[in-house]
Amino acid sequence: MDKEKIKRLFSGLCCSVCKHDFDEDSIFIKREEKNLLVIQVVCSECGKNFGLALLGEDPFSLKEQEDDELVIQDCPLPINYDDVLDAHNFIDKLEKDWNKYIPDELK
Repeated sequence: MDKEKIKRLFSGLCCSVCKHDFDEDSIFIKREEKNLLVIQVVCSECGKNFGLALLGEDPFSLKEQEDDELVIQDCPLPINYDDVLDAHNFIDKLEKDWNKYIPDELK
């Protein structure tokens, strides 16, 4: 993922504290690997640190439109309280030998 795509990804977004738009001085590439970037986002105006983000170039999450405008596709809804309870109940009801369902190549 090139720096221009990262810049476009954060265009139109702003700091939740001072409302200053993110710019190239707000984004720091911490690590770069094939199809993966670790970036840090810091407001260049007030210094608020928004932490690290992992950006992967994946055709399922990002796509290019014909006019070369970057578009983020819809994502699933965030996990909610009921999802956590459902997962807990599912795990709680597993048999003691639940790992027999995990394929050998993943163990």
